Amino acid sequence: MKIPFNRASIPRTDIDLLLHAIESGHISGNGRYTKLSEEILSSRLGVERTLLTTSCTSALEMSALLLRLTKDDEVIMPSFTFVSTANAFALFGARPVFVDSENATLNIDVDLIERAITKKTRAICVVHYGGVACEMDKILDIAKTHNLKVIEDNAHGLFGKYRGKYLGTFGSLATQSFHETKNISCGEGGALLINDSDFVERAEILREKGTDRTKFFRGQIDKYTWVDIGSSWVMSDMLSAILYGQLSRSDDIQIRRMKIWSRYKSELQDWSNRYGVQLPVVPEYCEHTGHLFHMRFRTVDQRNRFIDLLRTEEITATFHYQPLHLSKVGKLFSNSDYRLPIAENAGDSLVRLPLYDSLSESEQMRVIEVTKSFHP
Repeated sequence: MKIPFNRASIPRTDIDLLLHAIESGHISGNGRYTKLSEEILSSRLGVERTLLTTSCTSALEMSALLLRLTKDDEVIMPSFTFVSTANAFALFGARPVFVDSENATLNIDVDLIERAITKKTRAICVVHYGGVACEMDKILDIAKTHNLKVIEDNAHGLFGKYRGKYLGTFGSLATQSFHETKNISCGEGGALLINDSDFVERAEILREKGTDRTKFFRGQIDKYTWVDIGSSWVMSDMLSAILYGQLSRSDDIQIRRMKIWSRYKSELQDWSNRYGVQLPVVPEYCEHTGHLFHMRFRTVDQRNRFIDLLRTEEITATFHYQPLHLSKVGKLFSNSDYRLPIAENAGDSLVRLPLYDSLSESEQMRVIEVTKSFHP
C-alpha cells in the first residue's frame, strides 16, 4: 500500500467548474470565479478586501511594496518558516531579523520580539505554524507600542481562529496559500487579505503591473495607464474556478482533516509519551486547521531512521523547514554566532506524517501501525 505524503483532491465538481471557466471565454484573471472566490473570503473572514494572487509568495511581495520598505528597514519574523516569508522582504532591500520559536507550538516566541526591535524596525511578520495561532494579543500590543505594522503569513491557517476570531484578520495585511499541499488548493495560488483600507487602492494597482486597470474595468476611468511599480500577480480565472469549488466545500474538507489529525493525536499519544516524542500542542485559545501533523524526536538520527522505516513500508513522511538564520543567504543578515535553539532543534528533529482529506482510515491506521513499531 503506497501512501504519499500528500495527495491532491480535485473532484469532478471542481473539474466541471474549470471547464465552465474555459468555455466562458475568460480564462485570464479578474473573471467570474476570481470575483466569486474573493467575495467568499472577504465575506466569511470579514476583511476589508481580498485579492487573489498567483501565490502566497506574491502576496508577501505585495505586502513589502505596500509598506514601502527600503534597505534601511527591518522586519522581525521567525527563523523557522518557509523561505518566502523572508525572501519577499529581502527582495526589496529590507533586512529580515530572525527570532526563535516558542517550544510548544513552534510559533514566533513573543517574549523575544521586543528585544529584536531597533530604530530600523518597520514590521512584524508572524507565521501561524500548522494553522495554530500565534499569541496575537501580545503581538498587537507590541506593534502598537512601537508603531509597527503586523503582517500575518497565514499560509497554514485559513479558517483557523484565535480567541474566536479568524486568522488573517489581525494584521494590517495577511497572506494565504492555495498550493497543492494546503487544505484549500487550486494547485498554485494565493491571496492578499487587506484589513487596513488605506492599502486597498494601491494593492489593486500593484497586482495589475502598476496600472490603474482595475479602476478602468469598474468604469471609474476611461483608460488605464502606468501609475506605480508593480508586477503580474493576478490569478488566472481557471485556477480561481477550482478554488471556488474548494472554498464552497471548505467546511467538509476541514471536518475530514480534523478527524484525521485527531486520530493521529489520540492513537499516538501513549507511544509518544513512552519514547519522548513530542506531538503538536494546541493552546486552548486556538481553533486550528488540521493542516499538518508533526512529531519531534529527540535527535536527528532518530528522525532520519523513522523516515527511512516508513519509506521501506512505502509510506512517505518528510521533515520541514530548515531554520533560515542558518541558510546561506540567511547568514548574510545574521551574526556568525547567531543561535536560535528551538528553531534549530525543530529543523533537526521534526517529521510530518501524511495528512490530506482523501486519506482513508485504513491508510491512516497503516501509518499509525508502522509508527508505533518504531522504538527510538
